[in-house]
Amino acid sequence: MKNILIVGTGTIGEPLIGLLSDLRKKLKINVYFNKRTPLIDEYAKVESLIKRGAKLVTSPARRPKFEAMGHKVDCIYEEALEKADVVIDCTPAGNENKELYYKTASAQGNKKRTFIAQGSEKGFGLPYAYGINDEALINKNENFIQVVSCNTHNISSLVKTICPNTTDLHYGDFTCIRRANDISQNGSFIASPEVGDHKYYFFGTHHAKDACDLFSTMHQTPNLFSSALKVNTQYMHTIRFNIHINKHATSEDILDKFKENKFIALTHKALANKVFSFGRDHGYYGRIFNHTVVSLPSLHSGKNNGKTVITGFCFTPQDGNSLLSSIAAAMYGLYGKDYKNYMKTFDNYLFQEI
Repeated sequence: MKNILIVGTGTIGEPLIGLLSDLRKKLKINVYFNKRTPLIDEYAKVESLIKRGAKLVTSPARRPKFEAMGHKVDCIYEEALEKADVVIDCTPAGNENKELYYKTASAQGNKKRTFIAQGSEKGFGLPYAYGINDEALINKNENFIQVVSCNTHNISSLVKTICPNTTDLHYGDFTCIRRANDISQNGSFIASPEVGDHKYYFFGTHHAKDACDLFSTMHQTPNLFSSALKVNTQYMHTIRFNIHINKHATSEDILDKFKENKFIALTHKALANKVFSFGRDHGYYGRIFNHTVVSLPSLHSGKNNGKTVITGFCFTPQDGNSLLSSIAAAMYGLYGKDYKNYMKTFDNYLFQEI
């Protein structure tokens, strides 16, 4: 059995622990999870994860506090780190933990360990999105991997689907309409829409830059620009896309491309709450794992200066697409090029239509 250590039990860590624990026998893994602080209001969450088969890990100083609350602690963090074949850091301190723990652990013994961090941890390692730059994952054989953000998954998936060869892409413009905070979070809600600034001269916001960094791992340099604003909702991010391509393409051509990509879901719904509700009712762990959900009523294709222009709106399934990429990176760390055979299990969680 291989060992996976998940650090953090927040909006990404919690469902990741639960999902991998449920499938641990099929994936041939043991699941350890590190929680730093014992909280009485999170007692039920921790117990639920333990009952599903995950093994609680914490520091020596915090262990008595967890045990006093009634939790079973399997081992301390350093022991779990030594056992781990893959570490998935789901905290906003991934780069800090890399310097404190992961670089040293990577060099210890004969075991090859893979370390994975999330979208906020720029520079942690190879930028990765399952179904987009798998060739880079395989060819570069990195053991530090950064799973890109949910909106980066969305933008990159739209670009790659419409233009498999990005030399056919003339220009892509994206407006990321972001939800204020996740339904599981206490803070960061806002009272009204808040516009973001354009920090990058060529890219606008980091969303286009992150997508270009992802494509650069495949030696591609698409011309992308993005803007962002935050709105007072907790449901889903929405992206308005405007993509200019050098080839002629009809609306039917574009629709066929979307249908052929298993990572893209289509919907006749126009309300984010309806899409969100579908994921809550029909998605595993309440999630939609697709890269994006394209709203068909918004889809438009036309001509401008000899270019085909594709415009529309799509919904970003929040952490769902990042969760799937985290699992894919973990399976690659465990099983090398055979990881796609293990990922077939998760095809059942992808929707064609919502």
